[in-house]
Amino acid sequence: MHILVTGASGSGTSTLGQALAGEFELRFVDADDIYWLPTKPAFREKRDAAERLALLRHVLMSGPAVIAGSIMGWDSNVEDSFDLIVFLTAPAEVRVSRLRERELARFGHVNEEFIAWAAQYDVGTMEGRNLNRHLAWLAKRHCPVVHLVSTVPVGALVAAVRAQAPNPFIEQTAKGPLRGRSSAAHVRR
Repeated sequence: MHILVTGASGSGTSTLGQALAGEFELRFVDADDIYWLPTKPAFREKRDAAERLALLRHVLMSGPAVIAGSIMGWDSNVEDSFDLIVFLTAPAEVRVSRLRERELARFGHVNEEFIAWAAQYDVGTMEGRNLNRHLAWLAKRHCPVVHLVSTVPVGALVAAVRAQAPNPFIEQTAKGPLRGRSSAAHVRR
């Protein structure tokens, strides 16, 4: 079983991905660790597309996992290999605030170019990931997609995913069957 948690930068994909990995006893992998080469400072040099695809395939073939981040446009077969996709959204001001805090904690400063790119996600004025591209990409996926607004505590998000995940998926996890439904989520099957 494989879960993808995706959304805009700062929407909480890594936080929820780690929490889901713990909840369902799955391996956690951040797509940024595959997309970017390890550099100092971080996030400066992209990994070759073929190499990152090979790494992601290896992760998926190695067993059950939660992948957090964007893999949009990597490979349609891999993109359709997930049992469940969780799509997180949050208002731009919430995401930018989270990103500023994260940047300061990780690097001791804020990369304003990155912040500007992340802030425009909802309107899509810059190259790369944006809301319209993400929604179009999600519409093409073959598994259930759970859309959550990530302004609630992570425990509530985990409960919403557990409640909305397809029964066969949940029954395969170590933690057991569904425990109810949540009205906090929108699911497309």
